Amino acid sequence: MTFVLLTGATRGIGRAAALELAAQGAELALVGRDAERVRSVAVAARAAGAGAPVHEHVADLTLMSEVRALAEQIRARNARIDVLANNAGALFASRRETSEGLERTFALNHLAPFLLTNLLLDRLAGGRVVTTASDAHRGGLLDLDDLQSTRSYAAMRVYGTSKLCNILFTRELARRAPQLHANCFHPGVVRTGFGKNENGIWKLLTTLGGPFLRSPQRGARSLVWLASSDQAATLTGAYVEDEKVVVPSLQARDDDLALGLWERSAELAGVAADAAG
Repeated sequence: MTFVLLTGATRGIGRAAALELAAQGAELALVGRDAERVRSVAVAARAAGAGAPVHEHVADLTLMSEVRALAEQIRARNARIDVLANNAGALFASRRETSEGLERTFALNHLAPFLLTNLLLDRLAGGRVVTTASDAHRGGLLDLDDLQSTRSYAAMRVYGTSKLCNILFTRELARRAPQLHANCFHPGVVRTGFGKNENGIWKLLTTLGGPFLRSPQRGARSLVWLASSDQAATLTGAYVEDEKVVVPSLQARDDDLALGLWERSAELAGVAADAAG
């Protein structure tokens, strides 16, 4: 039985992927920051599935202490992880730091999957790491000397940069850990909870634009494909859109930038830079 750890499981793409993977017979560990929403998706996944276990985990992944606690929970229960789906992410309209002193977008969208993956590497040998990126990465600009966006903050640019980080992380992970299959994907512009964690213009735009966006089920298709299909079993280091490998931006293909990001991220997350080497 395939075991899948899925973050950001309570809305949109994550919820749709959970139900589809459950229907395929996978054992699931669902992660979200709201216990009631996690429970709701777990109930739906059990109903959609064929009796495979569905586990519930509550964690605020903007906090690295909670990422570490989640990793310990998973390690205590599972000797092997077949799929780690790093799907949690958000757009924040204004710059704020977490209680750990990290800018929220960078913490949630990049550093949390970086840390969680590193903490679970020994459980993932031969498995798949699927990270939800975005074509918004083409509007990002990564400055290794300002990962926390202290010099300026524009919500979409910072979000795009975090998605660029997802692709660079995937690229470097694939290089460092040939024993697993690390890939990322662009889900399309999806009708989901994106932007609704904020008040003001972003919440209004995502609400008004909803009818014109992709369904969560369609957005989740590449996640499910990378997590479970035979066709994706040999891929690693790839950026996928609509179940096809596509070429990301020039900056997303910069191996020196990928290495620099890995080293800076390892320092911030408190893990050895050669952990996956």
